[in-house]
Amino acid sequence: MGSLKTLVLGTALGGMLSAPVALAQSSVNEDQLRFFATCAGRLSAQMEFQWMFDGAASEQTQKQRAGVVDILEAMIPNGRGHEVLSWRIRAKQAQAVLLSRGTFSPDPRQAQMAQRLALRQIGECRSALLS
Repeated sequence: MGSLKTLVLGTALGGMLSAPVALAQSSVNEDQLRFFATCAGRLSAQMEFQWMFDGAASEQTQKQRAGVVDILEAMIPNGRGHEVLSWRIRAKQAQAVLLSRGTFSPDPRQAQMAQRLALRQIGECRSALLS
């Protein structure tokens, strides 16, 4: 794991590790778990979309996605892998729909709204990473 990933992982999990083990296991902070699962899915869709239209940008997105996946994998409680994977798949599908609508919709207003939402959601995910 690179130093950036280690730093991001340490920052994201720092608060959890200071909590009692029983509390950390029971809640693993559900919001954080869902956030990183959703971001992993969104970044996957973004990366695949960029493969078609912007190959150079896909490399940066791939690195960001790998960082999010590293954090996510460290957070997944035993027995919750299938649920987390489901969140990732749903987020990936939703982001892919937005990206497709933003590019291919014949309605300019709908295309613009989809582009804005897709950018905002990816921006939220990227803001959780240090760089």
